Amino acid sequence: MATIKETVEAVVAAQTYDARVAEIRKIPGKHGTDTLPEIYSAIARELYVPHLPPDFAYIHPVEFYDLPHFRTAYTAAADITQGFQKVDASTVAQCLITAPQSLLAFRAILGLTPDELGHATGLIDSENAISKGRLDNMERKGTKPTPERADLLAQTICRIVEGTLFGEPDAEVVVKQQFKADTKHGWASVREFHSQGVNYATFLQQRHYGGAFRQILDATSTKRGNLYEDAVESLFQEHQIPYIRTGAHNQADIAKRFELTIAPAPDFVVFDQGSDTLMAMLECKTANDGGTARDKAMRFNGLKSESSRLGGIPVMAVLGGAGWHRTNDTLGPVLANTDGRVFTLNTLDEMLEVSPISKLRGTATLAED
Repeated sequence: MATIKETVEAVVAAQTYDARVAEIRKIPGKHGTDTLPEIYSAIARELYVPHLPPDFAYIHPVEFYDLPHFRTAYTAAADITQGFQKVDASTVAQCLITAPQSLLAFRAILGLTPDELGHATGLIDSENAISKGRLDNMERKGTKPTPERADLLAQTICRIVEGTLFGEPDAEVVVKQQFKADTKHGWASVREFHSQGVNYATFLQQRHYGGAFRQILDATSTKRGNLYEDAVESLFQEHQIPYIRTGAHNQADIAKRFELTIAPAPDFVVFDQGSDTLMAMLECKTANDGGTARDKAMRFNGLKSESSRLGGIPVMAVLGGAGWHRTNDTLGPVLANTDGRVFTLNTLDEMLEVSPISKLRGTATLAED
């Protein structure tokens, strides 16, 4: 009987991806059940973990959050108010009409989200509260507000900075603007920070309580959620591999067409267009902590059972995030349930070498949704 070391070395030494899959499939026949987790974990550390970059390393760049966009808004606000010296409601309203994007600078001074600022305008005029959409249009597109809306916004901004809009809090809380160093003493603090610059420790403290990259991460959450699925779809389209990307709109149709019982259906089904036969099931999973990865690894148990029920249809995984670095109860079990057909954004092209994907290249004649 082979030792654990010999088995791991045989997998690592495989010359092709299909050969690697073949070696991994031999493992249960070579070793007892108790040693399998250790073997899969060792293979995961050796061959897969090095290609798993953490999701937290990246963001989708968005022009709205770039420094030039914000600097334009800030410069307009500072210039028109003469370095925040003229901050009566009339001047602020005129600033918003002349340079609508300056609202972004004022809102950042307040430390409020667009939705929160919109609600705040309703405290002054409940019937004419300004919607988040209108505020977004001002900040992003420079859409001019009506004089009435500019006046309402200006009153709201000034009263928040001056500390007269919100009621007195109880002993356990403070108004946000009193907590922030740049508004602690109203417009005087704003002027001080504008004229003298920002102490670096103060700047970092605001990042600390505000959350590093929090706003842009929230704004691009859908893009981040679809990053891996989009990459797989691009690969399949480029190499004319017949596939269907599943979603809420086609779950029932896919289940009926390919006789799937697992719900929800896998993220992708790959099939032979000539015979309309299911050839592979592919699931994308990201996790940046071990607990989340462990929970998501359970999904592949169900896919493996469905695979067995269907006669051994290959299960494939595309993974991302640092959570999969914990190999004993996360990546290792996924390797076992996919026979090693695990890929990352860094190794996605290797999928083209693996059966059945390698045999389906160039066979797609029409796209399916």
